[in-house]
Amino acid sequence: MLESEDILIQKCIEWNASAQNRLYEIYASRMLALCFRYSRNREEAEDTLHEGFMKVFENIQKFRKEGSLEGWIRKIMYNTAIYKYRQRKDTENTISMDSNSLNLSNQSSEETLSKLGTKELLKLIQNLPPRYQMVFNLYVFEGLKHREIAEHLGITEGTSKSNLSDARTILQREVNKSIKIPGTASLENGR
Repeated sequence: MLESEDILIQKCIEWNASAQNRLYEIYASRMLALCFRYSRNREEAEDTLHEGFMKVFENIQKFRKEGSLEGWIRKIMYNTAIYKYRQRKDTENTISMDSNSLNLSNQSSEETLSKLGTKELLKLIQNLPPRYQMVFNLYVFEGLKHREIAEHLGITEGTSKSNLSDARTILQREVNKSIKIPGTASLENGR
């Protein structure tokens, strides 16, 4: 085992395969979780992960130790996921929501979400239309402002806000269906 992060980084700069493998072992599971949030399925998430790690190895000499190595790798994974999102042909496939068509539960979102497991919630997020999924993840998990999201995705700030609102509405409806909130059955049957 290598003695320190500095040695690990230096060996990765030298394209030492065992050091690269060690770096991958340390961070892969956490980065796969990030990639999953921006992917439609496991295969796509793994593809993003592998592409991201290739960028890490190609650019590790640029790591300036101004923050954590994990944070630097995370940023590369996030940028790789955004790049792959932009390359997908279906990025314009969003759905139109009629605000009167949904009857959301009065139960608090936090309480509702606590009844749903992490895997189930992640699956619901992955099932969002691609742009909604991307905007939701960037806002909720990455903490970006709508202005930043708009710049990253090449959309307007208003579109970002609208997509986030629609994503939340869809997720709330799907969460309610998943945990069978009383009073939502009539909504589902009325369609």
